[in-house]
This record gives sequence, structure tokens and C-alpha cells, in this order.
Amino acid sequence: MKSIDLNADVGELPEDVNVDAELMSWITSCNIACGAHAGSEAQMRRTVRLAKQHCVQIGAHPGYADRENMGRVAQQLEDSALRQLILDQVGLLGRICVEEGAVLVHVKTHGALYNQSARDPHMARVISAAIREISPELVVVGLAGSEHVRAAREHGLRVVEEVFADRRYEADGSLTPRTHPQALITDEQEALQQVLGLAKEGRVRARQGGWIDVKADTVCLHGDGPHAVAFSRLLSASLAGQGVSIRPFLKM
Repeated sequence: MKSIDLNADVGELPEDVNVDAELMSWITSCNIACGAHAGSEAQMRRTVRLAKQHCVQIGAHPGYADRENMGRVAQQLEDSALRQLILDQVGLLGRICVEEGAVLVHVKTHGALYNQSARDPHMARVISAAIREISPELVVVGLAGSEHVRAAREHGLRVVEEVFADRRYEADGSLTPRTHPQALITDEQEALQQVLGLAKEGRVRARQGGWIDVKADTVCLHGDGPHAVAFSRLLSASLAGQGVSIRPFLKM
């Protein structure tokens, strides 16, 4: 039976929003904002407790300290500053996990940092080296087929290749930039069919037309979307109905 992990970016919404708590019932891995692009230490701790309560794998979600743009605007950092960004943000969540009796499993970069490291081999190597410096046991979640995935493997780290339910793909396998009017898939059924194709057949239709092969270990469900919980519930049922089991990537 085919299997896939479902992940969501969490700890990014205002603390009075209950979406994260509801999402935890439908995902198998979560990526917790580390207080830079979003979140706070208190919110990180609360989200770690939620994940532990629901037996959801915990990951760090470091990003640029740019709350106004939610870490989605590219920056050019010196290698030392990029390394420190990873050490500080992942290290903070790691400490909170230890204090809460939880385990930090993986790292997935956020926003512009995610997209830049997917394309830039040097940046990907700096990030991978910093992650390994924290712990060689940490898993790297990165865009399927990207430079980040390749660099993590070069550094001896386990890799989980990620695909997206609500993003369109370019012919080279990269994500369509958010600045493009067709970047986001807003139709629920289209997003559902995209995930089913990725999970069962390992391929996706590019924005320009034609199919591209994509390895899919985990699917990202954006937790800040207006219908995140409802879509997560629908996707879980649809995958099960198509003979695809949902399980944490450590158990795949």
C-alpha cells in the first residue's frame, strides 16, 4: 500500500485562533514557526504541547525575521548570519521540546528562505551544515528534487521530499512564484486531484502543460488558509478511499 505524510505550517496564526488545534487531528507532521517570521516563545510552547498531545511529529520552521511580509521576501545574508539564523531558531524550538518532553524530528525552512535554498546550492549547503551542526539526527524536509534536498543528502542528513496541495508547478519542477496570478490553486477539487496524482502516480501537471515526475514523501497543507481544516479532513478521507495510507514519515 502506498503511504504519505501530511504536514502543516503551524504556530503562525494569532494565539486566539484555534485552527492549529483542529489541524492536529488530520496531520502527521507539523512545522512550528520559531518566533522570527511569526510566532512567539509562548506560542511555540503551546504548539509543541498540542503536537505531543496528538502524536504529531514536530519540526522547526525557521524563516527571515520579517513579520511585515511574513518572511516571504528574499534576503541576501552572509553565510555566518544564515548559519546563526538556523542555529538560533531551531535551537530555541529544540530547547522548548526538551523542556516539554517532546522530540524535535525535522527542519523545514519557511517562505523566501525555503524558495531560495531550493534554487541556490550554496545557500542550501550553508543551511544543511547548520542543521547537521545542531544534530545529525535531524531530518530535512525540502522541496522535492531541489538543491536543498541534494545538499542535505551531501551532508549525510535524512531527507523527506515535499509536495504542495495548493501550489502550481513550473515545467522544471519548481513552484510557480507567488507573484504569478496562477501560483495558488484555490479550487478544492483541483487541489485534491493534484495530491492524489502525486501520492499515487508521483507526477503533477505543470502550469505550462504536460506532466512532470515528482517524488512525494509528504504533502504540505497550508494551515493559514481559510479552509485548512475542512480540506485536511476531505483529503484524509480521499486518500484513504484511494488506498493511500497516511502515516508519519519516520514510519514509512
